[in-house]
Amino acid sequence: MKHGITQVAVIGAGHAGIEAALASARMGLDTVLFTINLDAVANMPCNPSIGGTGKGHLVFEIDALGGEMGRAADKVTLQSRTLNTGKGPAVRSKRVQADRMRYRALMKQTIEKTENLRLVQAEIVSLTIENGQVRGVVTALGTAWQAEAVILATGTYLDSRIIVGEHAFPSGPDGMLPAKGLSDNLRALGIALMRFKTGTPARIHRRSIDLSVLEQQDGEEVITPYAADTDGEMLNRIEQLPCFTAYTNADTHRIIRENLHRSPLYAGMIRGTGPRYCPSIEDKVVRFADKERHQLFVEPTGADTDEMYLQGFSSSLPEDVQLAMLHSLRGFEKAEVMRTAYAIEYDCCDPTQLYPTLEFKAIRGLYGAGQFNGTSGYEEAAAQGLIAGINAALKLKGEPPLILSRDSSYIGTLIDDLVTKGTNEPYRIMTSRSEYRLLLRQDNAEERLIDEGRRIGLISEERYARYQTRMEAIQTETARLSATGVAPSEALNAYLTAMETAPITTGIRLSELLRRPQVTYEGLAPFDPERPTLPASVTYEVEVLLKYDGYIKRQLAEAARTAKLAEKKLPPDIDYLAIDGLRLEARQKLDKIRPSDIGQASRISGVSPADISVLLIWLKTKE
Repeated sequence: MKHGITQVAVIGAGHAGIEAALASARMGLDTVLFTINLDAVANMPCNPSIGGTGKGHLVFEIDALGGEMGRAADKVTLQSRTLNTGKGPAVRSKRVQADRMRYRALMKQTIEKTENLRLVQAEIVSLTIENGQVRGVVTALGTAWQAEAVILATGTYLDSRIIVGEHAFPSGPDGMLPAKGLSDNLRALGIALMRFKTGTPARIHRRSIDLSVLEQQDGEEVITPYAADTDGEMLNRIEQLPCFTAYTNADTHRIIRENLHRSPLYAGMIRGTGPRYCPSIEDKVVRFADKERHQLFVEPTGADTDEMYLQGFSSSLPEDVQLAMLHSLRGFEKAEVMRTAYAIEYDCCDPTQLYPTLEFKAIRGLYGAGQFNGTSGYEEAAAQGLIAGINAALKLKGEPPLILSRDSSYIGTLIDDLVTKGTNEPYRIMTSRSEYRLLLRQDNAEERLIDEGRRIGLISEERYARYQTRMEAIQTETARLSATGVAPSEALNAYLTAMETAPITTGIRLSELLRRPQVTYEGLAPFDPERPTLPASVTYEVEVLLKYDGYIKRQLAEAARTAKLAEKKLPPDIDYLAIDGLRLEARQKLDKIRPSDIGQASRISGVSPADISVLLIWLKTKE
């Protein structure tokens, strides 16, 4: 039975699927977004937060390209904090506690009101492929849809099962139905799948927690929005909700150790590989046996609910053990569990099967995004969904694809890591994964990516004009500080001495003073009477650009050297197995990954500098 025809079909309405569908539809393509349950659109089955270390960078980048996550997160913020403020600007990351129910409702409404986009509740069980080209999808009810491109954004639903203690049963997150059948279809099509696992803590009723004995954690005084379109003044008028910190103790650890034999993680019931950087509490206790306690975060899940999320306390232990563990925590002696913690296993693909566009190498028009590609986290999913949706639309429009380099963005780093190196565990973005951290700051995401967003049609001319005005202000103020001198004075030297930096004896430019680590733009205000009134976002970036000028230039030079390798393109039909001089491992890895250029080839694990030299000589002889 044929139900309809569309240009782009997106399977899954989680964070990846939403960005993919919105991007495709906003670029003018007729798009259908399929979901198993309309009530699960934009669900946050784990922590209801957006951002965090490295992840906050992704949200700013998504917004700079014209994505939706940052705009929605601003509207449902319960609390905002900037992490790593005691460190350099490269690793400072915004994180907000979000209202999960309002986020779901807002995203669903956004989808419903977007032109060219249809939202359909249906389970997709198979793909239609003809001569290596995707042609459509088939639902569990036998309905066939024709499509020119298909994006797989199945999240943690693909043949998923929930595990709690000795009990395991087929289920998606939060008790939703799992996606059955599609995994077998994908395997039959030759797509290699992996089995990963993640988990979530119990949800606790607020009234049963003695918050008075916990450490209160308030939000920041001045909130910087994720989205350039957000009204910053309105955002800063919200009443932020507090979060709290708690700690495990010796009794908690004893209960866990005494019940490890009942843990499905250690009993062999869980086959999937879990995230290294977000382990369960039982895994923490075993792996870090010398630690006397582990920090936990008690966070609200919404303004209109009493469910509290206990971050850092995910578990798959039996219910009775979970309750004993909870009651051992100070402040949780009478804790009432509203949702039991669980682990969830699911199928995902080996991402080395994908091009940097996120299209499958073996099946034209088929794309992968989000946790289906082996990642972990809402932000990583949304970033991939946006790129997959953009590239599916560009391909159907006959336009060049969008491939972001490692030095352009964390999105580029994330995708390059996945398609070039692959992953054997749920991949999580971190600032340490980038060799260009100082270039990829939160504050300059627009500068790096907005031109691409405008080119593909997701950034309005009005927004672009505001961006240009902001950039002019940054350039003008940077030039003014570089040209403005200040004479030594008793007040200035008193300030410098207080900042533990040397006083001056001769005139000096303000830019030179600002390059001193201890000196701040705000601190120089009394000695800079001609200073214009500028937005905080402008003055912050001016300070960063001047203070880290030498380091930034060094990283730009390194990026330029790497870009030269990327200019040396590799033909897609190379027979790597027949190239003399390449080591056997390099031949096999190159044949599997099929890199697009020398730069990508050099980042493949198992390909040595000597192998790259052989490739360069081979290219030269062919030229």
